[in-house]
Amino acid sequence: MAVENAKVLIIVNNWGIEETELTRPLRDLKAAGAQVTLAATTLDPCETVQHDRYEGETLTPDALLSDVQATDYDLLVVPGGTCNVDRIRVNKDAIALAQEFAHEGKPIAAICHGAWLLVNAELIAGKTASPCRYIAADIENAGGHYVDKQLTIDDENGWRLITSRKPDDLDYFVDAIKDALA
Repeated sequence: MAVENAKVLIIVNNWGIEETELTRPLRDLKAAGAQVTLAATTLDPCETVQHDRYEGETLTPDALLSDVQATDYDLLVVPGGTCNVDRIRVNKDAIALAQEFAHEGKPIAAICHGAWLLVNAELIAGKTASPCRYIAADIENAGGHYVDKQLTIDDENGWRLITSRKPDDLDYFVDAIKDALA
């Protein structure tokens, strides 16, 4: 597969998404030729934030979380934003999607708080991850191993996990997603 033939799913709550953690993967992957779908909890506009407190860009979702399936995509991206992931990690559709991607052996890329979803989906045990430091204890308590690095790629348990800590790591994060799709 090549990036230009890939189908990528990005899942979010409709507000509280860290702006660049959504817009960089979305736009960079589209620019590389991937078909990218933004799925949200509702079809209302997705309101992003900068650093969890300043108003960011608003984007229109392409689909509902409840209407998308892992079988239709090659890779899942979970952007951060504390409020975004705090809501999406308890969303039954988001949890089921993450589990489907992992069970089908498809890559999941999560940045910053995004890995919180994987904790609730019970997918982090045995994995090494580099989310933001604020959820390090959650990763460890769920049986994962936290490391403070710009990028961690873990292929344990039959699926690839790509994690990065924060917006400053986006170059590494997006390049790792492209490599996983190449």
